[in-house]
Amino acid sequence: MSTLYVQSGVIVRPAVAEDQYGNKKKDYGDAAERIPVDQINVQPSGGSSEDTDDKQVTVTGWLLISAPGTMPDIRETDRIEVDGQVLEVTGKVGRWPVPAGVRHVEAQLKEVS
Repeated sequence: MSTLYVQSGVIVRPAVAEDQYGNKKKDYGDAAERIPVDQINVQPSGGSSEDTDDKQVTVTGWLLISAPGTMPDIRETDRIEVDGQVLEVTGKVGRWPVPAGVRHVEAQLKEVS
């Protein structure tokens, strides 16, 4: 295994709950499924931005890349816990299967603090 893919984390897959009005919402709390994932590399990507109109908010972009030969089941509704951070998947997850000769997953993430 390459020294680039030594990080591990947890995929947090939300449960679907209903609010008091019958609307479906994602629940990332105790009901969420927690799936360990390893052989990943998470690095800053896309910079960060700040919104100071109402309160101080910083949004930082991250990129998750899985090791060659791995295809972790990451979905666009998931969150990833890695290195003490909770990161949200933003958009579709890129998958490169075996016929392309690479076989790995890439996902854009964001951290809001």
